[in-house]
Amino acid sequence: MPQDLIFGGVSLNKLWGRRQSTKFNGVSYVVQRGAEAVYSETGMKQSREIIDYYMNNARHIRNGLKNAGMTVFGGVNAPYIWIKTPGGADSWGFFDRLLREANVVTTPGAGFGPEGEGFIRMTGFGDAEFTKKAVERVIGIL
Repeated sequence: MPQDLIFGGVSLNKLWGRRQSTKFNGVSYVVQRGAEAVYSETGMKQSREIIDYYMNNARHIRNGLKNAGMTVFGGVNAPYIWIKTPGGADSWGFFDRLLREANVVTTPGAGFGPEGEGFIRMTGFGDAEFTKKAVERVIGIL
């Protein structure tokens, strides 16, 4: 809006700036209503169901790989599971092996910094059946 645009003695530039600031400088109405719905009784129940679903996937990954003799961490308070790479393999090397031999995509720990090297990360955010198949495939190449 041009600075010198005036209507009825009022700067339209300032009015436009005020409109933009109040209308777009915050969370949109639809997002606010969605956030509000989460705190309803139904929303809380649905949120718990979703969290439980993904945490069950994480539990399956953690328990399946742990029972197969792998060293695992996490999957208790968040659906991410850290797995120590077997035989001292580097994280990218084990990532590649899982991708090629098991058709399972993981995240190399090296991407999280030096302390992540020697680990891969798996996630429980996915379909339960695909998660079970992924665990079976990983175990199958050990």
